[in-house]
Amino acid sequence: MFIAIASDHGGFALKKHLAALLEKEGHMVIDRGCPDESSVDYPDLAALVAQDILVGNAEFGILVCGTGIGMSIMANRHPGVRAALVHRDDYAKLAREHNDANVICLGGRFVSKEDAERFVKIFLSTPFEGGRHQRRVEKLG
Repeated sequence: MFIAIASDHGGFALKKHLAALLEKEGHMVIDRGCPDESSVDYPDLAALVAQDILVGNAEFGILVCGTGIGMSIMANRHPGVRAALVHRDDYAKLAREHNDANVICLGGRFVSKEDAERFVKIFLSTPFEGGRHQRRVEKLG
């Protein structure tokens, strides 16, 4: 699976951890930055991952900033991107099942590595249910 990933300085450590884990599991990871913990503007990086989703370079995206909030706001400005801020297992599952989310957003300052690993695994392995949820997802743009 092709997965685009990016973080700002607040999510850098968690992004690097997740990217290494995903590569170890055999996924192709497209790392859009940032390269270190130097201060960067998260909207620029979220936009790169959103574009990867929209042009088909990646099936899913992972965005990590300090809270996950800013990244999710920016990613959702792109029609066709459905970014979900996740901080619980059931959020990861339902984001996929009901909302067909294609980007998971995490708060690097609030989510442990172990929790983030679990959220990402749930997110990537959960299929979209379709059915009654399809018409709602179509209204999202």
